[in-house]
Amino acid sequence: MPITRRQLTAGLVAAPAILGSGRGFAAGRPVTVASLLGEDKPETKIWRRVNEILARTAPGRFDLRIVPNAALGGEKEVAEGLRLGSIHAALSTVSALSGWVPEGQILDLPFLFRDRDHLARVLSGPLGAELKARYEAQGFVVPGFINYGARHLLAKEPLTAPASVRGKRIRVIQSPLHTELWSGLGAYPTPIPIPETYNALKTGVVDCMDLTKSAYVGFRLHEVVPWLIETGHIWASGVVMFGAGFWKGLAHQDREALAAAVSEGAAYFDELMQADETASMAKAAAEGGKVAAAEDRPGWQAGARKVWTNFAPQLGGIEKIEAIAKST
Repeated sequence: MPITRRQLTAGLVAAPAILGSGRGFAAGRPVTVASLLGEDKPETKIWRRVNEILARTAPGRFDLRIVPNAALGGEKEVAEGLRLGSIHAALSTVSALSGWVPEGQILDLPFLFRDRDHLARVLSGPLGAELKARYEAQGFVVPGFINYGARHLLAKEPLTAPASVRGKRIRVIQSPLHTELWSGLGAYPTPIPIPETYNALKTGVVDCMDLTKSAYVGFRLHEVVPWLIETGHIWASGVVMFGAGFWKGLAHQDREALAAAVSEGAAYFDELMQADETASMAKAAAEGGKVAAAEDRPGWQAGARKVWTNFAPQLGGIEKIEAIAKST
């Protein structure tokens, strides 16, 4: 069930207690930070690192109040909170922001990027600058991009070939592109917020979903969908974002300090994420999780290619997409 305004208010009231852990707060500007996962995950550790950096570079100027475990809602609710000003900072996948910035879906095009380095190089160029401007126009200031890792298919059985997903009910991110991808492969997409996926899979509301290896275990989904099929169809790009109202209310030197801390924190996040993927899959294997290789990769790619064609008009044209795919 989506988070209610009352739950959001209660979460914000509880935020200082969640962060405190027995320590007093600095007198700096309060910054409510939403994290979807727990203290042991990169999604929260990045903010702890940012806090440590700011303690050195901007002592006493910020008081980060980090609220983990999706206590302030899923990605969509958190994004709405940033726009309203009730939440000040968070991470998000670009997919979850597609309702506001559909052009960001270019990063979600399946099989567009060869590896994480290819994605990083593209985002360090003109495309990254273009998208940052588009996010800010919609109320999200993005000092940096992050990489959650490749998305893979998760299921109760080894759905290794494209034809095997036909007729399956699949949970998707609330994104038109993700819906198009899976409906094109013959599945029945069902948008469900990430905090609700465990119960949806357990009760049979949906049969499968796709997600990164880290989040697969972070949300304990290996308990209800034990198979991870290594499709690697999308590199899950994300952003470190601040509400535009909050950001514009900061002094210039505070913006610079935050941006520099985020840049360092994003590099740390990428290191953590790669290590966490390894640890997560070891945990999944120890608890009954299984891994299967995707079969008929040309078939998966052919299905994905239809998404390129269909979304090209709103993403700058097929020539732009092809140029990214071929870039070095």
